[in-house]
Amino acid sequence: MSEQNATHTKAVQDFLAEAEEIIEQLGSELADLSDMVESGELNPEVLNSIFRGAHSLKGLAGMFSFSGIAELAHNMENLLDWLRLGKLNLSQHLMSVLFNAHELLGTLIRALVSGEDSGMAQEIAACVTKINACLAPPKEQAGVSPLESLGLPAHVRGALTEYEEHRLKDNLAKGKTIFNIHTSFDLAIFDTELSAVTEILKGCGEVISTLPSAGVSLETSIDFEILFGSGRSLEDLKTVVERDNVTVSQLGSNTASAVPVAPAEHVVLDVVKADGDVHAAVDGKLKAPADSPQSPAPPDEAALSAKSMSRTVRVDIGKLDELMNIVGELVLANSTIAGVSTRMRNEGFSRLAVELGKAAKGLERKLSDLQKGVMEIRMIPIGQLYEKMSRIVRKISREQGKLVELKFFGADTELDKLIVEDISDPMMHIIRNAIDHGIEPPEERISQGKKEKGTIRISSFQKGNHVVIEIEDDGGGIDIAKIKSKAVQKGLVSDISIVSDREALDYIFLPGFSTNDTVSEVSGRGVGMDVVKNNISAIFGMVDIETEKGKGSRFTITLPITLAIIKALIISCSGKTYALPITSVLESLLMTDKDIMTVERKEIIQLRESTLPLLRLDQYFNIRRNGEPPKEFYVVVVGVAEKRLGIVVDDLLSQQDIVIKSLGDSFKQFRGISGAADLGDQRTILVMDIGGIINETMRSGS
Repeated sequence: MSEQNATHTKAVQDFLAEAEEIIEQLGSELADLSDMVESGELNPEVLNSIFRGAHSLKGLAGMFSFSGIAELAHNMENLLDWLRLGKLNLSQHLMSVLFNAHELLGTLIRALVSGEDSGMAQEIAACVTKINACLAPPKEQAGVSPLESLGLPAHVRGALTEYEEHRLKDNLAKGKTIFNIHTSFDLAIFDTELSAVTEILKGCGEVISTLPSAGVSLETSIDFEILFGSGRSLEDLKTVVERDNVTVSQLGSNTASAVPVAPAEHVVLDVVKADGDVHAAVDGKLKAPADSPQSPAPPDEAALSAKSMSRTVRVDIGKLDELMNIVGELVLANSTIAGVSTRMRNEGFSRLAVELGKAAKGLERKLSDLQKGVMEIRMIPIGQLYEKMSRIVRKISREQGKLVELKFFGADTELDKLIVEDISDPMMHIIRNAIDHGIEPPEERISQGKKEKGTIRISSFQKGNHVVIEIEDDGGGIDIAKIKSKAVQKGLVSDISIVSDREALDYIFLPGFSTNDTVSEVSGRGVGMDVVKNNISAIFGMVDIETEKGKGSRFTITLPITLAIIKALIISCSGKTYALPITSVLESLLMTDKDIMTVERKEIIQLRESTLPLLRLDQYFNIRRNGEPPKEFYVVVVGVAEKRLGIVVDDLLSQQDIVIKSLGDSFKQFRGISGAADLGDQRTILVMDIGGIINETMRSGS
């Protein structure tokens, strides 16, 4: 039984490795296709790519015996095929059916992760029924086919697929001219040269069909007939493609004749061969490298090799986590060795201590390189997350009847893969609320003197050891007066006059708190913003809000670049040892009680003409002291985003690389603690949650 479970788990993992990428690509391209509904200009390349994605998913699911996914993908493929062939017109209803099918496919694939590959037969059947309802038999059109006017040879007409015939008819219906481009290439290099010509042609029209034909010499060359649709004239096309062995004729014209094409102007294209050599096609001509002979060389053995052309591998992030943990353990072991070296030197074993110290230093450098290498593998551009947000905005804005434009900045900013995964849901909730609560309907925006289309701007940038993500909308802003009123109704505060606007904004992060009087599919249930804060805090991040009535709101999320291995400041308080992530530590000060002032029962210190609130760590964790506190103590100034706090501790022990490990669900609600870490001397200490401590302290005023 266990072997069967292991086999099933392996099948799921193999399937998910491919399926997740296909689903992501499908979603992005469906969003692009949806944008074409209003314009009426259907891009066949986008549609074909979506069709291939559905086909690939069907085959993949069938291979691993996931019948529900295979059935749904198959029916989606049928619908897309009818759209490709012109049997259906692109409409909002059709896009809604495709979006629903895509969303259900994503749900089914996610269910596989948790082993719930059952119980959704009704949802699949309902979605298939909707798809089939769109597949009404097309009406037969009487009359002569427009293809008859092209005068295509019988052997060419017979070789065309149904899709290619449809693309010819569609080009003719749009007033495009159909050309026949005859090419002849040497057998040794026909693939690269044909690709070069095709890429050049795509810049000014649609390559409808590429058919091989008999050449002058079957032993040395191969010919192709390319059917090409374009709005350009024959003379214009001459300036695009220039080859001695390329001729162009215009179909459907009495004056059509084979015409050698004149030299092209300013056309540059790079073609990369399978063996890695780059041939530059400058001004339309394919040129060989300078050190290669003019005559084409026969294919070498490398061209016939079974080696993969790709130099990338797909790695499970769990394996990278395990590898990073091992690196962390090695870093701790190296710290232990360095400590032994120091003790040996102090005890008179100077010669051995020096040799051991040198070895430890060398190991430390190599471990640093290894750590950096693993870190780089884990880092991905945040732009991958932007694509998901784009689909969400398009879908929700359409459902809400609002016009929303999404603008992205800083897509190349890199974050740890796991942090990107953990931040996706919080960002989704914020964007949903921005569309539902923030962006006004078009008519309301016009009456306020705003543009009809609202804007949501997402930008990211690196700031020190953190990455900042800003989500900003130009909607109506957050009604702070309404938040205060709701807070009084819920009994969160009795006297609203003592609550500042910034403090009031923190209420929206409380569980069950919502200012929306009506419940919609998008928001209003009081679920979401508390999840936003909890998820961000769990990865040592913070979220701040700025809003202006009638102008819009900005959510600023501040995150660490990675959580794999971090530097920590090891501190002690009341005989207990803790770790403070060094990315949140700004400075440390040696002080006495005389330096501390009390304002409105809150302890503060004066720091460079500004007031810094203090938190006594022993009081926060309710630690009982043995004896009197030290007369001199340290204040560690910590900060995340724009918030600052001074933490009072007894002593600063050292700085050290640590690997943060989860405490498990049992300790999930333990205030002020984010995890645990092992030290080199076999001790385990707690790692403080700086973001959570700052938020709680600022809110409570303790």
